[in-house]
Amino acid sequence: MTIDQDFEKAAEDVKNLSKRPSDDELLELYALFKQATVGDVNTARPGVFDMKGKAKWDRWNSKKGTSQENAKKSYITYAAGLLATYK
Repeated sequence: MTIDQDFEKAAEDVKNLSKRPSDDELLELYALFKQATVGDVNTARPGVFDMKGKAKWDRWNSKKGTSQENAKKSYITYAAGLLATYK
């Protein structure tokens, strides 16, 4: 399989976890997914009252400079770890 196919499979597999990962784990998945599919953050940081949006933006922004291919590889690896833990 290609890296894109592995990435898509990992993204589907994490939707079917038997238990909900921690908020921190979900933020990491989100950030890696966004970096892999969009690239560097391209929106303004959410306002002071949007705590969830700020946390997601900050985590995604922490991946700035990571290539989309490397983000896909990291996502696949991270998802595999979650699947082993929560399946």
